[in-house]
Amino acid sequence: MSEHKNFRIRWGMAIDLDKCTGCGACVVSCQVENNNAPLVDASDKERIVNWLTVYRLENGKSFPDAEVAYLPRPCMQCGNPSCVPVCPVVATDKNEEGGIVSQIYPRCIGCRYCMAACPYHVRVFNWFDPVWPKGMEKTLTPFTSTRPRGVVEKCNFCHQRWDMAKEKARKDGTDPMDLPEGAYVPACVETCPTGALVFGDLNNKDHKVSQLAHGPHARRLLERLGGDPQVYYISRRDWVLDLLDNHLAGEAGHGKAEGGHHG
Repeated sequence: MSEHKNFRIRWGMAIDLDKCTGCGACVVSCQVENNNAPLVDASDKERIVNWLTVYRLENGKSFPDAEVAYLPRPCMQCGNPSCVPVCPVVATDKNEEGGIVSQIYPRCIGCRYCMAACPYHVRVFNWFDPVWPKGMEKTLTPFTSTRPRGVVEKCNFCHQRWDMAKEKARKDGTDPMDLPEGAYVPACVETCPTGALVFGDLNNKDHKVSQLAHGPHARRLLERLGGDPQVYYISRRDWVLDLLDNHLAGEAGHGKAEGGHHG
């Protein structure tokens, strides 16, 4: 893991798994915002380039005790990112105020060491050049670059939206490094119809995301690995919280492990 760095601003996300319905609106908005090319055959797993994936979780019980939950998984923007120190060309780094793990595509040589190092599998490799069906190239977002084949991609909390929020603050004569809550949110958060996704500065106690992250129902994915993720998951169900750290049935966890599994 890389050296832990402290930042004045630490952008983070809280995802309420009890509110998420698995509708996939966050996935679609992410693809549109970040210029991920649409697929003619979405079932072709070799060509899918998603920066955000929604997983289905089950408690492993039969009807009428069966329960499910849906887990949206963006990049965790780890405080100790395992992907950074393995990159031989410094194409990925965590060195900018805000604590977002960057990905510099022109530097990437496609070795995929970062993909092997990431325990969350949030990074994807471009095996093919992106192709937009005729007419759909007009939907490209002008503030996000497209990526060629042979590079690794990942979620960056829609960094371009932060740049635009800072630029607006400068024009308004306010401090771009002291944005009000809601001035900068990723596309997935803006689109979520149930309000399951909350975004803000984890270091600002007035931001809702900071309050949720410090609440009794918050956990982080595979927290015991020590990556210090900046994405928190909220649930009032013990079996969901136990699955987040991959606790096995009978293993001492945060709550009662009931042998749930990922679907």
